[in-house]
Amino acid sequence: MITRRGFLKFAGVSFLSLASLGAYAVGIEPMLLTHVKRYQLTPPHWPAGLKLRVAVLSDIHACHPWMTPERIASLAAEANALKPDVIVMLGDYPAGTRLVTGWVDASEWAPALSGLKAPLGVLSILGNHDWWHDPFAQQAGAGPTVARKALESVGIAVLENDAVRLEKDGQGFWIAGLADQLALRPNKAKGRDKFKGLDDLDGTLAKVSDQAPIILLAHEPDIFPKVPWRVSLTLSGHTHGGQVRLFGYSPVVPSRFGNRFAYGHVVENDRNLIVSGGLGFSIAPVRFGMRPEILQIDLG
Repeated sequence: MITRRGFLKFAGVSFLSLASLGAYAVGIEPMLLTHVKRYQLTPPHWPAGLKLRVAVLSDIHACHPWMTPERIASLAAEANALKPDVIVMLGDYPAGTRLVTGWVDASEWAPALSGLKAPLGVLSILGNHDWWHDPFAQQAGAGPTVARKALESVGIAVLENDAVRLEKDGQGFWIAGLADQLALRPNKAKGRDKFKGLDDLDGTLAKVSDQAPIILLAHEPDIFPKVPWRVSLTLSGHTHGGQVRLFGYSPVVPSRFGNRFAYGHVVENDRNLIVSGGLGFSIAPVRFGMRPEILQIDLG
């Protein structure tokens, strides 16, 4: 039988353990040196002999004190150091939580990303927070958003239901980018009773004019069941790996598919999806078991 002293000792140790875990999840893991997560694969439709390295940054969520312009600039330098052929960004540049000590405006985070350099260029898409944080775009139900204009002002192309053809060593491939699937918030005055996406998968892929392989950028991974086998690889963010991930499971995932597309490399019916754990966070400034990460993807 446990004594009163024993119970108090147990309670004290438990409280300190929980407090330590909380301090680590809020104050330490979000600030750890960025992890480089590496993937190597040869997906369907990928030409023999085409070696391509893609660096991926997702869900930056700029804010003080965790994701300052200085830290964003250092992330750009880390991505460059991987010596990728092309760099892609998967959306959600502004803060995703109000629990911050200060806001980082687009006029600050975009210049911090301007240092990104790759031989075949830097391409980006937008995420839900890039739309949700823009009241004028929400009111109009259309862009261009502040985030898009900020990225383009520093020379970073933004793909919204568009595709571009690139070439390496005489072999072509396409990068297609979807507009956001949750872009417009519910607005009764506008007749919207639920989130409205602006994505057009069929229209985007229709812009691909030859049989070269396609890499699809889609902020939310929930589009993946609709992606045809013609697409060699889909890259997504949004979930942050659940922000808390233990033993390969995330208790909370912002996806209607739960853990199915929460994180990592998913193969279904010979179709390939890679979901980034991202760099920042939303709702709460917590990461546990899911360090900030940049992806290095070697294809071929």
